[in-house]
Amino acid sequence: MKNNVPKFKNLKKNWPNKLGKKPWKKKNDIRPILTLLVICLILASLVPYISESQQFTDNDIWLNVLEKNFSEGKYKEILIDGNKAIATVTGSWVTVNGITKIERDITIIPANDSLSDLGLKNPEIETNILVKDKTSEQFWGEMLPTILAFILFVWIAFVLLSRMWGMANNAMTFGKSRAKLFDQSKDKILFKDVAGADEEKEELSEVVDFLKNPKKYKAIGAKIPRGTLLVGPPGTGKTMLARAVAGESNVPFLSISGSEFVEMFVWVGASRVRDLFTNAKKIAPAIIFIDEIDAIGKKRGPGTGGWHDEREQTLNQILTEMDWFDNDTNVIVIGATNRADVLDRALLRPGRFDRKITVNLPNQPDREEILKIHARDKKVSKDIDFKALASSTIGFSWADLWNIMNEAAIITARYNEKEISTPRIQQAFERIVMGLQKKSLVMNEEERKITAYHEVGHALLGKLLPNSDPVHKISITPRGGALWVTWFMPEKDAILTSKAKFLDELSVLYGWRAAEEVFFGKEFITTWASNDIERATSIARNMVMRYGMFDEIGQENFAGERGMWNHLGAEWERAIISEETQKNIDLQVQKTLKEAYNKAITLIKKHKKLHTQISEDLLEKEEIDREEFDTYFEGMKLA
Repeated sequence: MKNNVPKFKNLKKNWPNKLGKKPWKKKNDIRPILTLLVICLILASLVPYISESQQFTDNDIWLNVLEKNFSEGKYKEILIDGNKAIATVTGSWVTVNGITKIERDITIIPANDSLSDLGLKNPEIETNILVKDKTSEQFWGEMLPTILAFILFVWIAFVLLSRMWGMANNAMTFGKSRAKLFDQSKDKILFKDVAGADEEKEELSEVVDFLKNPKKYKAIGAKIPRGTLLVGPPGTGKTMLARAVAGESNVPFLSISGSEFVEMFVWVGASRVRDLFTNAKKIAPAIIFIDEIDAIGKKRGPGTGGWHDEREQTLNQILTEMDWFDNDTNVIVIGATNRADVLDRALLRPGRFDRKITVNLPNQPDREEILKIHARDKKVSKDIDFKALASSTIGFSWADLWNIMNEAAIITARYNEKEISTPRIQQAFERIVMGLQKKSLVMNEEERKITAYHEVGHALLGKLLPNSDPVHKISITPRGGALWVTWFMPEKDAILTSKAKFLDELSVLYGWRAAEEVFFGKEFITTWASNDIERATSIARNMVMRYGMFDEIGQENFAGERGMWNHLGAEWERAIISEETQKNIDLQVQKTLKEAYNKAITLIKKHKKLHTQISEDLLEKEEIDREEFDTYFEGMKLA
């Protein structure tokens, strides 16, 4: 069946990248020219004053002195210029540093006094009295500051108006949708480009089939789900899956973030929702993708006023728009969030977001395929073992795996190498997990020794205890936020954690404090084990209070909070624990931690010689990897 989808070439002419906005046409900016013109005019106005100050030595005198000197015939001429009287001394030349200058006297004439009032009109005194006319030179001298001020005002007004016009344009788009339209001719993504997530792609394939063949579903009376919600941790590829649905369906893909709906202005969010759905219906069949939908879809409560009301109005508008969908409205809404627990129930009911698809972290085969996809556009060595790399990246998301390959490419380029090799990928992996090496941070020999025995304490216990993860690397080189590290790496994906594994992990965490006590004595224990003790205490309390792993306490959850619903929304109250129960919990936690610590002490004392050997080698090498660490235990029967 032919899919009646508008061509993107024609669509883009009437549908710019930012929906509801026209591309801004950049015009020639004359502000730099005006600025330069103002500067030139200011400099030009200063030239006469600068030249005059270089030609004359002017003396300021009182008016009565001017009248006295005039009556004594000391002046050759007097020039009346505005409210100034400039008198040139007869036959007086002054030579300064080889430069001869005319000596002049200058005084201020009162505004209403005439030449007669000043006594300057005396025919017996041979002094030339000149009154300066309003010549062109005088005009520009007087008017130039006014003209410059006017030009400066025009320039400032032009700048302010241009900015206000830009703000006005933005204000006109407050109610317009900010969704980005992806051009499928350039940015097309298919399911094959999203490795793993087979179950998720299978569920989304129904949406693809509906968009391709809507008449098949309409003929039998079936209605495709109006909304699909993708839920999963950050970086698991929810956006990629949504784009793959659009790519497989060959329909327009409108993407927007939930935070872009809400502004400080009232009703803006609801207006943008209406505009988004209106535009989507015009180019249907289409997909609307709302990322981080929890920004506007949180549970509604009794709060009123301000942004809270605006967010609720935006959510109500989304619910209304989805209710108006009929079987002929070929628009699918896909939302993505990693906080599905905070979404309003009205958003999740049938008829709105009918489908909820959980996008989990990839397993080992999926991680291998994802790494290969990320390596497509990079020059990689043929001997890279993607399977081994996938097995060492347990818990990594799609984005994390991309980051590893990208960091490896950056490191390879830094060393001017032509291909990404396995050592560069390993270097990128360690940089992301443990951080960069801090070569500038230097410890003294005593601190290095304590650190080495500490880390070997963790590693040794991890090797001896059967339920601990394998040791990947031991390092006393400062990295990132840690000054040292013992890196344990699980060999396979695990969903559940047993009580035995928790207990072994507690002993491993006490490896530092146990090593300090055995090798340096109780009086020399340090503060460096604080983080290990904090983590161990947290694990023990969860075992006792949350997981119900001890019969002495019982199979009841004494941790966290209990949720209660009423007509106002969600209310929460803490679990009620009696004093006797709390005392028993504390005693069980203390008993569990003490047993784990005693086990650590016993094992380190039993293998004290081996502990010392590994620690001394670590002091010399600073890093020991898994292969080298395992050689210390060859032929040894482990506990």
